[in-house]
Amino acid sequence: MAVLLLAEHSNAVLSPATAKALSAAKALGGDVHVLVAGTDCQPAAQAAAKLDGVAKVLTADAPQLANGLAEEVAEVLLALAGNYDAIIAPATAAGKNVLPRVAARLDVMQISDIIKVVSADTFERPIYAGNAIQTVQSGDGKKVITVRTAAFPAVGEGGNAAVESVSVPAAVGASQFESAELTKSDRPELTSARIIISGGRGLGNGENFTKYIEPVADRLGAAMGASRAAVDAGFVPNDWQVGQTGKVVAPDLYVAVGISGAIQHLAGMKDSKVIVAINKDGDAPIFQVADYGLVADLFEALPALDAELQKAGH
Repeated sequence: MAVLLLAEHSNAVLSPATAKALSAAKALGGDVHVLVAGTDCQPAAQAAAKLDGVAKVLTADAPQLANGLAEEVAEVLLALAGNYDAIIAPATAAGKNVLPRVAARLDVMQISDIIKVVSADTFERPIYAGNAIQTVQSGDGKKVITVRTAAFPAVGEGGNAAVESVSVPAAVGASQFESAELTKSDRPELTSARIIISGGRGLGNGENFTKYIEPVADRLGAAMGASRAAVDAGFVPNDWQVGQTGKVVAPDLYVAVGISGAIQHLAGMKDSKVIVAINKDGDAPIFQVADYGLVADLFEALPALDAELQKAGH
């Protein structure tokens, strides 16, 4: 079985999502080729070539691919599709934008957000906000699959795959890139952070995120997240949201502060390796999934935690 994995990258840097999606691609069996589509994207291609299990890296380098416009990237995938039994991408904003177009053009059903590869044609995916797991068997000749990267470990390095250039179809021109506003931060990116501390509506306002959560996050080198309730209340930006309609994360440590544990939030973080919950309501649903729970007033618990971390040299 030949598998083509669409790499996620910034031309210069390969996203960790690629290494996680590669785990799923390898589970299908057969050779895995990685497509790096962009402009001046050789650094990302070289990084992909070092990943364990990559048989070949294909680079599509053209001006219209500089910003990852879905219409342009889809054309490259479609041009290559005849050589592959499966086309895979991480279930990120980019992957979810590109692969449905490919599936529609190939007239096959997309298999979305898989969390397990059972066999080459059978997969598991969450439904009902993660409360049920659906087993999907596809009879399509070509599989088009997005991978929930939180469910798969990142493969390591150690590979030495050949890097080969491929021809790029003529520009579609259906959309154009206008501008991007990037938030600069010294903190880890939320979906790839090893430690995340998230706040909920219990914080009361945005200033309390800065006053109580930020010092602890700084000491732990953690990313900061939030529940939808906190985002909807305007406490923090939208890109902090963890949950079914936000970002799905699976860090080594997830600390939920003042979060009741609505089912939509749990769907975005329940795969975390260790979950710690701080909430003054002992009956809050978050305690049902937490490995460690502290029933306490967060406005007292967080300063105490910060003090203890300081004593420990963090």
